[in-house]
Amino acid sequence: MKYLLTVLLTSLFACALEAKPIEFGQDQCHYCKMTIVNRQFAAQCVTRKGKQFHYDAAECLVQELAKNGNESEMSMILVSNYAGGPTLNAGKAGYLISPKIKSPMGAFLSAFANQEEAARACQEQGGKVYTWQALKARLAAESP
Repeated sequence: MKYLLTVLLTSLFACALEAKPIEFGQDQCHYCKMTIVNRQFAAQCVTRKGKQFHYDAAECLVQELAKNGNESEMSMILVSNYAGGPTLNAGKAGYLISPKIKSPMGAFLSAFANQEEAARACQEQGGKVYTWQALKARLAAESP
């Protein structure tokens, strides 16, 4: 009985879905294949089966999801907080596109903890604030 309980608990924890840390300077962006070096712009997602995908910029993440139409297959979609701190749930973050904040892929896109934080950054940096849904629509319209 003790053995069975141990096996069940081990398998339960082995199936836990969590994001693995990005190895900056080593991991490659799944979309553009650039080496991921900038902590302020990196992003990642984890499928419902636990497969990890890392990106050097939120714009690569958005383009990958749009290209493959697989956002519903993700258990988590995370973006780096430009202001620092832990990664953010992409759907709850606020986004700023400002020509004063250059991102790795040239979309001038940065993510913040929420819409209010993005709006504060917009007051300082200029640009336009977006929700996750509005950002996806904007980048899709610009996609080749």
